[in-house]
Amino acid sequence: MITASTTTIGFIGLGVMGKSMVKNLMEAGYSLNVYTRTKSKAEELLDLGADWHDSPADLAKVSDVIITMVGYPEDVQKVYFGDGGILKNAQKGTYVVDMTTSKPSLAIDIYEEAKKQGLIALDAPVSGGDIGAKNGTLAIMAGGDKEAYHEMMPIFHVLGERIALLGPAAAGQHTKMANQIAIATNMIGVCESIIYARKAGLDAEEVLATISTGAAASFSLSNLGKRMLEKDYEPGFYVKHFIKDMEIALESAHHIGMPAPGLELALNLYKKLADMGEADSGTQALIKLLAYEAELTL
Repeated sequence: MITASTTTIGFIGLGVMGKSMVKNLMEAGYSLNVYTRTKSKAEELLDLGADWHDSPADLAKVSDVIITMVGYPEDVQKVYFGDGGILKNAQKGTYVVDMTTSKPSLAIDIYEEAKKQGLIALDAPVSGGDIGAKNGTLAIMAGGDKEAYHEMMPIFHVLGERIALLGPAAAGQHTKMANQIAIATNMIGVCESIIYARKAGLDAEEVLATISTGAAASFSLSNLGKRMLEKDYEPGFYVKHFIKDMEIALESAHHIGMPAPGLELALNLYKKLADMGEADSGTQALIKLLAYEAELTL
């Protein structure tokens, strides 16, 4: 049984969201082993009492639950597979949970290989960005076996609010693709709405406050729209990572025989934004590109 007093969690990936997730787990009483490619990113957590490990293999050997929150599918592949990966080094009975947004096919590979090694795997990507990670209010979309999902619930409840098992292995990743598809075109709408308000001579802040209470309401409008107005382009979620997610979603959509014109448009716009030097900005920086094209000075 997973409890804060008896369970040691290994956490790999301490980016914008991962660091806050680790803090919440530590505040809930869990012991944390951590690893990330750049040790300096872990210093704050080490000061709070987390234990550093020099490799995924070292961390895997001494953790009861291993959570990964890394950047790209190739990073997931590297930390899970091979002689130095999690799957070859974790003790039998260990739970491994990939919370990275990654390829559904890779989630199935991890699940099947974990089973061969006597491990229990879930894919559980999240949504909610830096705000959700800090507040412990992430949406968690899980795929895998029911027993494993229910066993992980004490940990999931620390990290999120809307938590669901959507089906077998890869169902979590497919759900995250649906999530990213919905966000992609919504972000275009939020940017165009703000630009329209300004070009029409309106108080964009007042317009945003008004329409956020009606049918146009969304997380992106209320939270990222506000950042756009404040010219705050710090990453709650990186442009480069959103491009990665959209590319996975588009590949998956084509694999199941689905056209996705809105997703294709959003992906092309975000690639143009990255080419402008905004790859490390937050996704709300899309307004820079669209404002430029609309000949509007922000």
